[in-house]
Amino acid sequence: MTTAAVPAQTRSTQAAALAAFVGLLHRDLRVLTHEKGKFVIRTVSQPLLLVFVFTYVFPTIGQGFSTAFAGSFTDILVPGVLAITVLIKGIQSVALPLVQEFGYTREIEDRIMAPLPVWGVAVEKIVAGALQGLLAAAIVAPIALVVPAESITLEINWLALAGVLLLAPLAASALGLVLGTFIAPNTVPLMFSIVILPVTFLGATYYPWTALGPIPWLQVATLINPLVYMAEGFRLALTPQFDTMPPVAVFGALITATLLLGWLALRGFQRRVVT
Repeated sequence: MTTAAVPAQTRSTQAAALAAFVGLLHRDLRVLTHEKGKFVIRTVSQPLLLVFVFTYVFPTIGQGFSTAFAGSFTDILVPGVLAITVLIKGIQSVALPLVQEFGYTREIEDRIMAPLPVWGVAVEKIVAGALQGLLAAAIVAPIALVVPAESITLEINWLALAGVLLLAPLAASALGLVLGTFIAPNTVPLMFSIVILPVTFLGATYYPWTALGPIPWLQVATLINPLVYMAEGFRLALTPQFDTMPPVAVFGALITATLLLGWLALRGFQRRVVT
């Protein structure tokens, strides 16, 4: 083989890998379009109930929440609801299908036969999950803005919004891949009990993280929760009038979480495929 043939072969291999990546991504998104009704229902149900009960029903019947901060409870909750939506959809769209693919469907065997490195298959799953998380946020945002009895006071920081919309879905889907590679099919309900519920209730979604100041041990403990930084990121981007974490801390933590969870996800996925 000549020296000139080596770069040509390398380019051919890279082109095949890129085509396989795009093909897998297109396949996942095509499945989503075929199940768009179920996707919308699963996406909207929980956020709609949260927003309807806490920001419409309670204020209307005179039992609204009072806050120690400038602004209404709606201003606090809506960014948190968007963060919950991104996190839950990122986990659902990656972890649950992956458990099935490694289990009874064995679809994972078809995926790893593609001319793509095993880590590339894992990256495709993260990207597909992130796109679904982003789409879920786009669906929920109008609902969160229209349903509340009190109008939300938006002061949009477009740069911060772009940053959180890029990093939060990637971190959420990477977390979904981590969970999907480590849990067995019969432990999926347990995952939602011991992982998802604590993460959502202690993720600074119903209150700013700074409000935990009177409980310092809890304030420190919640720093390991990636949802905290997603919720604070959305507040920085949409309702910066609240006392939130410094932007450097929020986006530094989101970048770190994305990289760390991504590394754990790729490593766990490769280990699971080999075994």
